Amino acid sequence: MSIRLVSALASAIILSVAAPAFADEYYSDNQTQSSRGDHWWSGDWYITLGAKGFVAPDYEGAKNYKLRAAPVISIGRPGSSLKFSSLNDNPSLGFIDTGVFRAGITGKLITGRDSSDYDELKGLNDVDWGVELGGFAEFYPTENVRGRVEVRRGIGAHDGVVADFAIDAFKNLTDTVRVSAGPRATVATKDYFREYYGVNASESAASGLRQYSPGGGLNSLGFGGQITWQTTDKITTSAYAEYNRLMGPAADSSIVKQRGSENQATFGLQATYRFDFKL
Repeated sequence: MSIRLVSALASAIILSVAAPAFADEYYSDNQTQSSRGDHWWSGDWYITLGAKGFVAPDYEGAKNYKLRAAPVISIGRPGSSLKFSSLNDNPSLGFIDTGVFRAGITGKLITGRDSSDYDELKGLNDVDWGVELGGFAEFYPTENVRGRVEVRRGIGAHDGVVADFAIDAFKNLTDTVRVSAGPRATVATKDYFREYYGVNASESAASGLRQYSPGGGLNSLGFGGQITWQTTDKITTSAYAEYNRLMGPAADSSIVKQRGSENQATFGLQATYRFDFKL
C-alpha cells in the first residue's frame, strides 16, 4: 500500500487558513475563555500540530484499500465553548453560537482521481482536485447529543452540491477519555454523481464499463465512532472508524457494480500536540 502526502499537505493548508477558530479537540472545563484586546486577533491562541494514519478506499466506490497519512493542523482560541467535535467534521468557522445552536461556514478539500493509477478505471476521464465550500449548522437536543448538517458547493472538482448529515451521542468515560458514535447520511445533486460515478459513451467504449448517467439523490448511509484520549494537557490521541453503504445513484453506477464495492470503510489513528501563544 502506498502513502500519499501531497494532497494531505494541501488539505492542511486549506484547514489552517479556512478554520482559524476551529479546534479538533475538546478541552476540560477548568480552561477559561481567552482574554481579548482591541483587535479580533488579540488575546490567547493555540495551534495544534499532529498527524494521522488511516486506511480508506482507493477512491469513492473502490473495492481496494490504501494506507494513507495526513498532517493535522488546527488554529483557534482556548475555551470550553465547543462542546463536541468529530474527526468526521470538515474545517469550520462558527459565526453564531448560542450554546445549543451553532452555525457558520465550512470547507473541504477534494482530491483528484487519476484514472491511469487504477486498472479498473482506465479509459475514464480524470477527476480534477478542488474544494467544496458552504455552510454548517449544529444543535444539541440534549447535553450529550449533537446533530450536524453541512451543505457544500463544489468548485473545481465538480459543480454539484453535497449535504452531509450526522448525529453523534458522546460521553466522557473519565476526565480525559471521551467516546462518541452515531449515524451518517450524504445526499448530492446530479452534477456530483456524474463527475464521480457517471460513464459516458466514449468512456464506456474505452473502459468496458456500462454507460451510466446518474441523477441526484441519496449517496450513502453509514455509522461512525471515535474514542479520544486527552493524554496530557497538550497531547491528544484518537482512534476512529466509519462504515458507509453506497446508495441510489452511487450504488447503481457501473463503476461500483462491475468493478467496485458498495461497502466503504475507514479506520484511523491520530495524535496531536497543542502549542499556546498570545497575540
